[in-house]
Amino acid sequence: MIPQEETIITLTQGGYIKRINPKNYKIQKRGGKGISGMKTMSDDVVEHFLSAQTHDSLLFFTDSGKVFRTPVYEIPEGSRVARGRGLLNFLEMAPEDKVLCLKTISKEDKDNGTKYLVMATKNGIIKKTPLEDFENIRRSGLIAITMKKGDALTNVQKTTGEDDIMMATKQGQSIRFKEKDLRSMGRTAAGIKGIRIRKGDEIISMDIIPSVSKAEDKSKKIYLLVVSLNGFGKRTDIKEYKIQGRGGSGIKTANVTSKTGPLVAAKVLSGEEEDLIVISTKGQVIRSKISQIAKLSRSTQGVRLMKLDSGDKIASTTCI
Repeated sequence: MIPQEETIITLTQGGYIKRINPKNYKIQKRGGKGISGMKTMSDDVVEHFLSAQTHDSLLFFTDSGKVFRTPVYEIPEGSRVARGRGLLNFLEMAPEDKVLCLKTISKEDKDNGTKYLVMATKNGIIKKTPLEDFENIRRSGLIAITMKKGDALTNVQKTTGEDDIMMATKQGQSIRFKEKDLRSMGRTAAGIKGIRIRKGDEIISMDIIPSVSKAEDKSKKIYLLVVSLNGFGKRTDIKEYKIQGRGGSGIKTANVTSKTGPLVAAKVLSGEEEDLIVISTKGQVIRSKISQIAKLSRSTQGVRLMKLDSGDKIASTTCI
């Protein structure tokens, strides 16, 4: 008898997880300092931060290429500043396994046309696997992707087979291509090149631009939101990103400078999201209206989203 409700999940680098009611983060003006979101140990930082429903399944993708699964409601609810509980209390992971990506799966996904999970790595590799291959994940986990040495998973997204893929890099490059350019592969496959990465750069985000099937949806404005390490961000109309062929170098999505720091997040906004929640490595949280974030062109730096203390940086973002 667990109610279906929205919740926020946080996972630290040290493997501590909790869920919290989003109402605990009151809306503030863009550019403020925010409030304390978690007490972290001196050497631990918040690494993953996402919105979910209590009846969803939560998938944990690790650096060994395995995936583990648990219901969201089994993750203990904590206060705004609580540290959370150790992951090894829920999952039969090896202590040396590190979670690289979290993704929620709901019972409604198939009804909404979801057919695949698409995975992207920091070196620009991308892979598409049928969603049904992840239905029966045993407690000891399943292989989700074969990872090459020196590479790491950065994003997992749900797709219909008809969407566009958007990838963005730390140094402000991006590429948009048709999902149909990706053939479906089995769980143990390694994937193919999604974007050509320059030396010293890496993928920080892969997201989905949903296919427009209904005429009334064409009036919805879609934006790409980017957030940088030092707390800057902006929205850019998705029309500024032309469709290219998979595997190219892409085009600029942000002017990355020493003031902004490299990009840490890029999110496709479909028009249904209202608020952006940002958390820093030291556990500060700010929740602000997406409508307050400036609409700027691809080659700009963005505006300040969060005022950070000395030595603090943006860790993660989520939209609700």
